[in-house]
Amino acid sequence: QVQLVESGGGLVQPGDSLRLTCAASGRNDSHYGMGWFREAPGKEREFVAAITGSGDITRYPDSVKGRFTISRDNAKKTLSLQMDSLDVEDTGVYYCAAKFTSSTRVLVTEASRYSYWGQGTQVTVSS
Repeated sequence: QVQLVESGGGLVQPGDSLRLTCAASGRNDSHYGMGWFREAPGKEREFVAAITGSGDITRYPDSVKGRFTISRDNAKKTLSLQMDSLDVEDTGVYYCAAKFTSSTRVLVTEASRYSYWGQGTQVTVSS
């Protein structure tokens, strides 16, 4: 069982940066692929970033590529999302997710494949 708690959300202006953190408890080692998703009002949950258990392979959608960076520290059981050059379109509730994977080098990008979710943290980008 894995418990996930996000933090770091807030209200920022366009162009600002924000760093989200997801703290994991329970078993969450290098055999858990992890990711970030977001949900804006009236929209479906959207993939934002994913990272393998080994931490050396990442993937982003075009909408955030070059602006967002996902990273993890398996020793500290934390997942981070550095968000730069934020835009109003980045507004939403951000969720971290985890899934046990048989290999430490598996990327999981589909929300339906994740087993564990945090409660979410609100990010609002507004001028």
